Amino acid sequence: MEHVERPTISRAWLIAACAVVVLVLSLLALGQDAPYVMIAIVLIVASAVGVTTWALLSSRRARRAYEQQLSRWAADNAVQTERLRIARDLHDLASHGLGLMTVRAATANLVDDDEYGAGDAERRQALKDIERISRETTAELRSMLALLRGGADTPAPLCPASSLADLPGIVEAARRAGLAVAFEQSDLGQVSATAQLTVCAVVREALTNALRHAGPTRARIVIERRGTGIDVEVQDEGPAPGWSPRPGTGLRGLRERLAVHRGTLEAGPAPSGFHLVTHVPGETA
Repeated sequence: MEHVERPTISRAWLIAACAVVVLVLSLLALGQDAPYVMIAIVLIVASAVGVTTWALLSSRRARRAYEQQLSRWAADNAVQTERLRIARDLHDLASHGLGLMTVRAATANLVDDDEYGAGDAERRQALKDIERISRETTAELRSMLALLRGGADTPAPLCPASSLADLPGIVEAARRAGLAVAFEQSDLGQVSATAQLTVCAVVREALTNALRHAGPTRARIVIERRGTGIDVEVQDEGPAPGWSPRPGTGLRGLRERLAVHRGTLEAGPAPSGFHLVTHVPGETA
């Protein structure tokens, strides 16, 4: 944001001060009864009043311009923040869907053919699962895009999973893709809508990350109340045999999302795989 300069106003106050000084010096040098002193006094006072009035008006105009500039900056910043939020939501949704499809296809390819046709049956089931995931992801993307096109009166789009009640569905989708997930959730009490949405985003991204980097492995999720917030812990057992990890930027986006709400994320290799722990401030609903 640019700074509004006001050198002209400073000069105006300097001129007014000089006029007062000239008036005082004239009175001291000539005395109050000297010819034309009264005329000079009137002229100097009038000039000082005029300059002061002009300076005040200019200051008011400059302040108004500054406030308008500040309002434009705040509006632009709000728009940019909202765009980043929507971009994160779209990324999470697309990345999760594509990750599920990738792992489901790769899992089917790992099944060997036998005399009973187990390989063919698994591949047919994988194609059905991929079609279902694709349709669900496409429908959710279209729903979000429809909300974005809805205009100013349409509520801002949220992630498809936006409450704690959606967590079992997120876990089940990962299981159908081939990830063996053990899920534990204690009584969390009252949790704000924002915190619930953030917890869903953490679980979805953690499972997507496990699928992308470890494939059809085993993972454990524990969600519990910790003080005034909520801890989400995810531990996987490392890449499945024959699995090549895929790169991604999901954890970076998750860090940004948590930072907005003053949450924390710690992630890194563990002795038996990959470990992720997040803390989400759990404001009262």
